[in-house]
Amino acid sequence: ENQGLGIQTVFEDALGKLLREPAKLTAAGRTDTGVHAEQMFAHFDCTQPIASPHDFCRRLNGILPPDIAIRRVFQVRDQAHARFDATRRQYKYFLHTRKDPFHRLTSCYYPYGTPLDLPAMNHACGILREYEDFQCFSKVETDVKTFLCRVEEAHWDTEPHRLVFTITADRFLRNMVRAIVGTMLEIGRGKRSPESLRGIIESHDRRQAGMSAPAQGLFLWQVEYPWEKILP
Repeated sequence: ENQGLGIQTVFEDALGKLLREPAKLTAAGRTDTGVHAEQMFAHFDCTQPIASPHDFCRRLNGILPPDIAIRRVFQVRDQAHARFDATRRQYKYFLHTRKDPFHRLTSCYYPYGTPLDLPAMNHACGILREYEDFQCFSKVETDVKTFLCRVEEAHWDTEPHRLVFTITADRFLRNMVRAIVGTMLEIGRGKRSPESLRGIIESHDRRQAGMSAPAQGLFLWQVEYPWEKILP
């Protein structure tokens, strides 16, 4: 977010200035306020060809604010869609266990003295991969047609003074990862057992899951596409 404006609004304004025509941006997905994206793809249409993508990228970065950076601009097929053509998405959630002002905006501080039970949390990750319906982790007011997601990977890892949760799936529901992390933290603190996750998922009830973890620790980390169908 940038001064209360959505990233899409800021980006479209910059594109319009550079292209000298209105531009509509379609991204691979939407993130809550405070959530970060290490990698994100988006597409837009323009009436004039971009002669030098490298120069266009450099000029676009010059217009955009410092908290948004463009890595590449490249042509795709007319029917390519940044959101619907994505086949896999990966998120990471960062949790630091020692107070650190440099991680304040990009990681969630875990202030409790008792260490989290990582084996229990990873046991819960294994249970997570057994299910496909994750309505219990979705925002209540949402217009999705299905709550089915195929989770391919979920695990917690340790780094010095930090824990990292990685989850990969074909799609995600609104608020899903933050709700999963919040529930996992309750398991790690011994407030729930890993096996209790089964009852939470099978309830299809958001109220049965834990509170959503803070937004600043979450990153959209990677988005994958069938590039042979996307590129010209």
